[in-house]
Amino acid sequence: MKNIILALHEISNDDTATVGGKNASLGEMVSELESEEINIPDGFATTADAYWMFIDHNNLHQELADLLDKLDKKEYSNLEKTGKKLRNKIIQAEMPEELVHAIKQAYKELKKRTKELSGVAVRSSATAEDLPEASFAGQHDSFMNIKDEDKLVETVKKCYASLFTDRAIKYREDNGFDHMDIGLSAGIQKMVRSDLASAGVAFTIEPDTGFDDVVFINSSWGLGDNVVGGVVQGDQFYIYKRNLKENKKAILSKELGTKEKTMVYAEEGTKNEDTPEEKRHTFSLSDEEVTTLARWCAKIEDHYGKPQDIEWAKDGKLDKLFVVQARPETVHSAQDKQGLKQYSLETEGEVITAGHAIGDKIAAGKARILHSPEEADQLQEGEVLVAKITNPDWDPIIKKASAIITDSGGRTSHAAIVARELETVAVVGTKNATETIEDGQEVTVSAAEGQQGKIYEGILEWDEKEISPDKLGDPETEIMLILADPHSGYQYADYPVDGVGLLRLEFAINNTIKIHPMALAKYDELKNEEVQDQISKLTAAWKDKKNYFIEKLSMAVGTIAACFYPRPVIVRMSDFKSNEYAGLVGGEQFETKEANPMLGFRGAARYHHENYREAFRLECQAMRVVREDMGLENVKLMIPFCRTVEEGEKVLDVMSEYHLKQGENGLEIYVMSELPSNVIGAERFAEVFDGFSIGSNDLTQLVLGVDRDSDLVSSIFDEHNAQVKETIAMAIQKAQKAGKKIGLCGQAPSDFPDIATFLVQQNIDSISFNPDALIKGIKNVIAAEKGGS
Repeated sequence: MKNIILALHEISNDDTATVGGKNASLGEMVSELESEEINIPDGFATTADAYWMFIDHNNLHQELADLLDKLDKKEYSNLEKTGKKLRNKIIQAEMPEELVHAIKQAYKELKKRTKELSGVAVRSSATAEDLPEASFAGQHDSFMNIKDEDKLVETVKKCYASLFTDRAIKYREDNGFDHMDIGLSAGIQKMVRSDLASAGVAFTIEPDTGFDDVVFINSSWGLGDNVVGGVVQGDQFYIYKRNLKENKKAILSKELGTKEKTMVYAEEGTKNEDTPEEKRHTFSLSDEEVTTLARWCAKIEDHYGKPQDIEWAKDGKLDKLFVVQARPETVHSAQDKQGLKQYSLETEGEVITAGHAIGDKIAAGKARILHSPEEADQLQEGEVLVAKITNPDWDPIIKKASAIITDSGGRTSHAAIVARELETVAVVGTKNATETIEDGQEVTVSAAEGQQGKIYEGILEWDEKEISPDKLGDPETEIMLILADPHSGYQYADYPVDGVGLLRLEFAINNTIKIHPMALAKYDELKNEEVQDQISKLTAAWKDKKNYFIEKLSMAVGTIAACFYPRPVIVRMSDFKSNEYAGLVGGEQFETKEANPMLGFRGAARYHHENYREAFRLECQAMRVVREDMGLENVKLMIPFCRTVEEGEKVLDVMSEYHLKQGENGLEIYVMSELPSNVIGAERFAEVFDGFSIGSNDLTQLVLGVDRDSDLVSSIFDEHNAQVKETIAMAIQKAQKAGKKIGLCGQAPSDFPDIATFLVQQNIDSISFNPDALIKGIKNVIAAEKGGS
């Protein structure tokens, strides 16, 4: 019996040839990691010897080989027909009595060990499966909620048959595996009652970019198949590994998924039910559970010495988390990170729909709407595949697509995973792509604009740039980035920069929080029921309205700070104008209409004023969480539009009152140098603040008296103007004389080589660029340092 059945605790990674990568990994974790308090469900596995016993008992080897020899390996025109014949041969074959007895005996022993066994999960594990260079993930079938011995024997045979699914046959052909060299092991595990709780997947790297200092968890109610299959958009969590080890606040972000369906057990097998409204608006894991699970994932990664793709489940009866599968992550861990390619749209277009961006590329072509893999012949090479959802049955045809768009699914759905493996553009979870895109319509699919992917009407022009740090050189002037979207930190963390010179809080407030902070601070005093309802929906998963703002903002900043740690990240406190604040939910109740908001109630003036002071308290609390609870002391803060030294002192007093004391734990507070008063009085500002950042747009408009938003006088707005350049030079000289660092953030040094030359000649400390201008900017700076003009 030993050579055809092995208990999981008898298996290690050395047994891959015997039980396949999936089951070998489970056995390794049971043997080596349960001492780390990682829970793995008990079980056993049939071996490859058992599979070959089955094949030999039925004299199937030659029959299967003959059928495979008839496969059309050029067009795969008979793939479906061949696969069906192969599977039928196995299903109709007889299980050897010795194997039947062994499976039933192992099942009885499992019952004794676990005491309470309501059912088992049966998973297929090919003997070459989940090797780093060839992951067979998703190619073979799994079965849930198997309740008796006879059904279990029948299910093991179904696993054997799944060795010849159409997708598995095509995958082996594409990767050069001999079909008749591959055996199959069935892994049998005690069912985790996640039908009463939640389940999902986790990656020990960021799944789109390969950033390796986070764990990414996707979670939904019920069994994990809905997450794995992309049926639902689950809750998403990013956890910072460094903080897991240091026992600091580690969750960098959490996003509530829609979780429309919950998979539960049926009489036999499973079924999908509608998720109750309340649970859709509740996170399917607590923060404590997220942190525990992430810590387990990091330990599994450490044990194997390589990034992992992990499936997990929570037992609702036992109130315990379990890891049910771990395999090597095979996309980013094998990629060379030396070359960084950057995509950016050159023309604007009408957005048809949007969803989750997978990767960071752009593609275009004719949209082809397919309802099932059987319509594969309709998709021509280079067209854009549009489908409600994909699963492994789509794999043989996806390779022809230039891009993938789906209605359903999240960042760990099948379409997302395949897109990463093939380095194909994808936008998933659009909800309505199959309805809003017309079959045959020309579209552009962009995943290069942050976390949200967009589908544009027509074929747009875009630019592709290769960032090669070795070829760019290493300028003496510090090169920094200007960022807004927190998620972009994962994409840009490897760029050849010295940190982030400007992180705008407005983006996070406008795009992530969406609510006026005063409406959250004074929620109970709001008189508008419609606004209260809007706020309640947005904050449904948070008990405390103020904490919603603090947590969302701290996570946005914390994500960028973690991505660039220990490089400095300069965070500019909010700088909305009153008309922009009014556009937030509840904003109209707290903002007055101003004739010229550009010169009105903005920046520093707000922070100590009674009309905004409570909102500024929330901003400060969020920054305190980042620096103290998350331990990200690389964050520096910056005050915008500070008109006078006295106003600056008032702001620092307020910040100190809100527990952000300048100098404490190394906290540095900079000021924007964007008004003539900042330059003229730079010596006095230098006595109050730790450094300066020149805001060239506001400084140019205020030196020249030009409204930069007015088309009528736009021709006068010019950074080349002699007085503007003289003002910038004066700001740099005064800051350096006072011994304070000074940088500039703006487009001009990348667009105009002479501006870069001018700044370098003035010995500016740093220049910050938007990511799409970085390559040109670095080249201009290096040329300037070499004496160019």
